[in-house]
Amino acid sequence: MNRDTAEPDADALPGPNAQKWVEFHQSYSAPSEYSHEFVWDITQEADGPFVTDVDGNVLLDFTCHIGAAPIGYNNEKVLGKLREFDLVEPMKIAGQDMYFGAGPTPEESDVPGSSHLMEKLTEVSSQYGMDTVFLSNSGAEAMENAMKISHDYRAPSKYGVAFGGSFHGRTFGTLSITKSKEVYTRHYPEISGIETVPFCADRGCDASTCDCGFFTGAGSQLRNSLSPEGGHINPDEIAFLTLEPIQGVGGYRFPSEAFMQEVADVTDEYDIPLVVDEIQSGVGRTGEIWASDHYPIEPDVIASAKALRVGATISRSELFPTEKNRLGSTFGGGDLLGSMMGAFTLEAIQEHDLLENATRRGEQAKELLRDDSPDHVVDVRGKGLMLAVEFDTPERRAAVVEESLKRGLLTLGCGKKTIRLLPPLDSSEREIELGIGIFLEAIEAVAPSTKVA
Repeated sequence: MNRDTAEPDADALPGPNAQKWVEFHQSYSAPSEYSHEFVWDITQEADGPFVTDVDGNVLLDFTCHIGAAPIGYNNEKVLGKLREFDLVEPMKIAGQDMYFGAGPTPEESDVPGSSHLMEKLTEVSSQYGMDTVFLSNSGAEAMENAMKISHDYRAPSKYGVAFGGSFHGRTFGTLSITKSKEVYTRHYPEISGIETVPFCADRGCDASTCDCGFFTGAGSQLRNSLSPEGGHINPDEIAFLTLEPIQGVGGYRFPSEAFMQEVADVTDEYDIPLVVDEIQSGVGRTGEIWASDHYPIEPDVIASAKALRVGATISRSELFPTEKNRLGSTFGGGDLLGSMMGAFTLEAIQEHDLLENATRRGEQAKELLRDDSPDHVVDVRGKGLMLAVEFDTPERRAAVVEESLKRGLLTLGCGKKTIRLLPPLDSSEREIELGIGIFLEAIEAVAPSTKVA
């Protein structure tokens, strides 16, 4: 497959082979598991955003595995380096019970492992003074450890602050700070002391025009909840305030500058640790390494995963506990292959100017969408290649996802009425034009027949 000439070629999805794979999988999987009815064939051709399914259909993937494949599939920018190594077992090296090297010294090693990935992560987070990393397996673990180190640093603490519409993971701890869909949290126990304030998702609002509930006539709900401002929460007893700089699962909601400035002012004034969830928005997705870089906030802890292939909790050394074995275990450390892929991805972003490309291609996509979208597209928004199209009804959103798939374009819903688009960071002008063209065709196809509420 040549991504310079490839085009989607899909017929009657899911096909007969895909249906057999889905039935086989569902014979053993937990019934509550949710998967899209597209079955990748990992033995077939893939290149960049183009993938092949088990029926031979070629699809254009504008999901990038919800950002977990930031430069698509079979990409030589990463795999070209990976193929240079004659790796030996054990490939799965997880845990911090021993050190691992590759060669006489770190400087002489051609194989970047977890230690090198941590070095690179501190380099791209140095603007926040971050110099220390704890690696784990997933985004949820990255957030769990962000909460743990914050509680340890601020001990004894009673509170954590989260925002409405947030999604931080599916563990008990992260579900306690997840405030989006009820299906994620219903009847599960929560850790105590979590306070929730509204997330201001009107990216053009200020304190005088906000109608989301964050700003009030006398300040913000965040500020007013603190005891020095007349509220009930002693800021010295807050372990952390956590937010996604751009909400993902909650609907690709982009905050206003006024909202982010108030978060920055309150956390700075009261010395409240700011934990930023960059699991979906980080590692170049928005045209900056971290989405936080677009805003006036100063994170104290960054949680990352997905595009890194491993989980990472990044902060300053003084926030991490010094007591041995306070965090480490076999779930910590990051596996060897995942760490290599994460390090090579960061290298590719730098070497191929992918931040600039993401910004340029994102502007192209938004321009195409805004120029040609019909009236029932409520909003087109995005930073870099973290893009969202909001519709007038959930039914129309669902129909557009289905029509896009019929035409060979993979998309994902989020929030209630929104479709997220996550093309690879190295997308070409042709690929953006092709994908957005298919997407607009899908919108047009459902417009006449879709019932609106």
